[in-house]
Formats: sequence, C-alpha cells, structure tokens
Amino acid sequence: MSSPSPVWRNWAGNQHAAPRRVVTPRSAEEVGAAVTAAADDGLTVRMVGTGHSFTGAAVTEGVLLRPEGLTALRSVDADAGLVTAEAGMTLRAFNEHLAAHGLALANMGDIQEQTLAGATQTATHGTGREAAGLVSQIAGLELVLADGTTVTCSRDERAELFDAARAGLGSLGVVTAITWHTVPAFVLEAREEPMRWEAVLEGLDDLAAANEHFEFYWFPHTDGCLTKRNNRVAGPAEPLPAFRRWLDDEFLSNSVFGLANRIGSRFPGTIPAINGISARALGARTYRDRSDRVFTSPRRVRFKEQEYAIPREELADALREVRSVIERSGRRIGFPIEVRLLPPENPWLSMAYGRDSAFLAFHVFHSSAHEGYFRDVEEVLTALGGRPHWGKLHTRDAAYLEGVYPRFGDFLALRDRLDPERRFANAYTTRIFGK
Repeated sequence: MSSPSPVWRNWAGNQHAAPRRVVTPRSAEEVGAAVTAAADDGLTVRMVGTGHSFTGAAVTEGVLLRPEGLTALRSVDADAGLVTAEAGMTLRAFNEHLAAHGLALANMGDIQEQTLAGATQTATHGTGREAAGLVSQIAGLELVLADGTTVTCSRDERAELFDAARAGLGSLGVVTAITWHTVPAFVLEAREEPMRWEAVLEGLDDLAAANEHFEFYWFPHTDGCLTKRNNRVAGPAEPLPAFRRWLDDEFLSNSVFGLANRIGSRFPGTIPAINGISARALGARTYRDRSDRVFTSPRRVRFKEQEYAIPREELADALREVRSVIERSGRRIGFPIEVRLLPPENPWLSMAYGRDSAFLAFHVFHSSAHEGYFRDVEEVLTALGGRPHWGKLHTRDAAYLEGVYPRFGDFLALRDRLDPERRFANAYTTRIFGK
C-alpha cells in the first residue's frame, strides 16, 4: 500500500507531512472541536505556520491545523501598548497593524514571514542589549488544551502555564491568540560595515555595550566579517535609495548569493574565493527607517539551518574553535555564520533562559548535505552547555536538554498534567521531551 502524498512542506523542503485530516479553523471554538474530534479518532494534532522551522516541529500524521483562518486583529489599546492578534497572522501583517496605530515591537528577528504562533512557540529572537526576543514581549496567551477547552494565561493568571507555554512548541496546547506588550513606534539607524575577524572578536564587549542591537556575520575561509549596529534615533526616516536597496538586498544578497551557492554546491573548491568576494561586495552603508524594516530583510535563497545559544562569555573562544574545526575538516562552507546576542529571558524553554546568551547560526544551501558540518559544530557548542534553537536542526534529546534547561523537568510535569495522552505529540517532540 502506497503512502499518502504530502500535503504540506516546510520552506526549506526538508520536512513534509501527509496527515489524515486537514482543518482550517476560524475560531478557538473550532480549534477545540477539531481537537475533540481528533481525540475521538485517536489522532494527534499539530498546528502549522508558514514552514520556516527546519525541524519536524509541525509535522503530523493525524490532524493538521492550518493557520489561515486565525488572522484577525482582535484589539488595540494604544495607551497601554497592549495588542491582541490571532495566532495565524504573520509578523509582516502584524507590523503593519502596529505601525497604523503608532506602535512597534521592541525587538525582532531578521525575517517577518512567520505566523505569530509559529515564531513564538519556537522562541524566535533577534539581537539586543536590553530588548529581548519575541517571547519576552508576550503579555498573554489564549490556547486550546488537549481536552478541547480554551484558556487564557498571563503573569497574573495561570502564571505557571504562561511561563511554560510562551515557548511551548505547541506541546501544551494550540495557541489561538497572543496579547503583546508593544512600544511607541520608533526609527532605527542601521550602520553596516565590514570588519576583520580579530578586530571583531577583540572588540566584542565594546561593540555589544555600545549598541542597542549588534550582530555580525563571518564568512568562512576568510578574515572578513560584516557587522550590523542598529540604534534608536529621533528620526526622520532616511531609507536607502530604491536602487541601492535593490542592489544590496535583492540583487547581491539574494540573486547573486543564490547563484554563488548553486556554483559552490556543484564546485566546492570555488567557495573560498566566492566568500572572499562576498565579504568585500557587501560594503558599508548607513540608513534610517521604521524599526521593523531595519530589523528584517528578504531571504529568498533557501537553506537549512542549525543554531545554538551559549553563555555570552564563551563566545570568542567558541568562534575560534568553530573556525579551527572547519579548517581541520576540509569542508567548504558557503554561507556566512551569523552571531547575535540576547539578555536573559524567563520563559522556561527560551534558549536565553536565565543567562546572557550568544547565538551562533550555521547554514547550508537547501540542496547540500548538512549532517557532517552541523555535527561538528554541535559538538563544540554542546560542550559549552549550548541550547539548540527549537525550530532549527539539531540532534539533542530529552536526556541532554534536561541538563541545560533548569525548568525542563517542570515543563515535562506540566505537560503530563495537561496532555497525558500526548494529543499534541509528534516524532520531534517525543525526541526532545521523551514519551
């Protein structure tokens, strides 16, 4: 008997699902009905987003819930900065709603295609000195539990569920709406410029302290880095000219970069030279724009990714060891390695829980093998107590994760109480949380 054809694939194309049923609910009540019907039939339930996770977090063989019916903006309290939107709304649409009301998120990651629930359930983050990731900006959640009931939680209501479910991978319930702490809209000045490897590593502390949002990319097989410093300014916005924006963000960063990766994938020996050209091509630029337009950028070259959070103080030594591992392996790595910083967060499964953290992200072209490269750098970072990003490829299991998350056992105990039959489980959550 042949297997059913997949009806859902993720953005990178490395995960797919062929569920028994697909449901597009339009309210929390309809989500509850779908969960109850799944229980009657002995099926599991997962809500997908836009597929920007590289792990199997959204995969199900049971009932797949699609997010397109849960996209409403429910309420805006501009004076209090509290905004409630349904879980299937994309970050891009949410940012437009916020801007129309003179509001913004304090910090973001570098893309805005994800759904609100998908981004937060995997603890998506940006880089920040004081402003933390998306999960730290949540004021309240509405979610449907395994028994089909709808509950809400916040710091003042079901606080334990709130701290567990803000980054819960959909394992405690299906998130149907999120209330956000927002801030008045602001303008960011972006300063991007190349720096040499040793200058960046030796100046890390100063660069991080002097900028509200600092990150950098290192191009393997070179000494070239591209640094990004984003800081609030009074305005007005002074965006890049349309041609420069197209040249840098579309032509060089997507069209040319995509071609370079196709060439490098077929002829790996060309990668060091290509990386050297790339490190020089993306030169210095400064501009000012609405915050979400500075935080995010288009990503059209498809890739697979692994990312780990390590203690901030380990960053420089970890990068030197990663570079040494790459050089010893003889592998040719075409994508730059991305480094971001984040202050401590308190949701139990945030990768930055309880500590100043540095995030190291590793990419390969979507059609290229990733296993050896990711395994090698994973060994370096797990030796430092690294925590894998929940939506990005890794090999860790519950036995390892319990040792690096202080509240991991509390999360599992709450999961046992809320979902004893594992209605929301799949192969990925079983590996990382156990049975």
